[in-house]
Amino acid sequence: MDRQKRNLWSGVMMTAVRGRIAAVAGVVALIATVLTGTAAGTAAAAPHAAKPRGQWSCSGAPVPSGYVITAYDRTGCKGAGSWYQEPVQDGIWTCSGSPIVPGYVITDYDRTGCNGIGQWRHKLAKDRTWTCSGSPIPPGYVTTGFNRSYCQGIGAWYHELVRDGIWTCPGSPVPPGYRSTTYRASGCDGQGAWYTERI
Repeated sequence: MDRQKRNLWSGVMMTAVRGRIAAVAGVVALIATVLTGTAAGTAAAAPHAAKPRGQWSCSGAPVPSGYVITAYDRTGCKGAGSWYQEPVQDGIWTCSGSPIVPGYVITDYDRTGCNGIGQWRHKLAKDRTWTCSGSPIPPGYVTTGFNRSYCQGIGAWYHELVRDGIWTCPGSPVPPGYRSTTYRASGCDGQGAWYTERI
């Protein structure tokens, strides 16, 4: 083979080899893109930052079901005020005026919380719990005691699951299947109490 033909053959072979290397590199780049979700030759994407649990909204905006208001900014929304809404969880502190999610009760109060408007502690309802005055009474529960000094002086009621023969305070619900019978004036820290029995 003369020199000119050898040079031509070498050029064809080098071009073929380069083409194969480029094809292999392309396949490797494609696999890297699929596996990492990034373009080949670029740095991997930074890990996702933790998403905030909730969001700020202007005063008067509806609160989604299962959410509570946990912070207040008087200067937000061009001076109209803004509220931070986030999903409820056991033990969360919420601003005065926040919805109370079903299944939760209010167990403490802080007059200075939430930028001065006051805040309430929400806890999942459970048997034998002191709750602040104004707390909801979940189905199946009754109030059996009262303390005037709890919850920073607004008073608290003792919640228990209903049972036969329990003494309940005035205003306590009477769950289905029960009735109130005898009255005792000294019960519930002087508020009076009713004997509740199964029908």
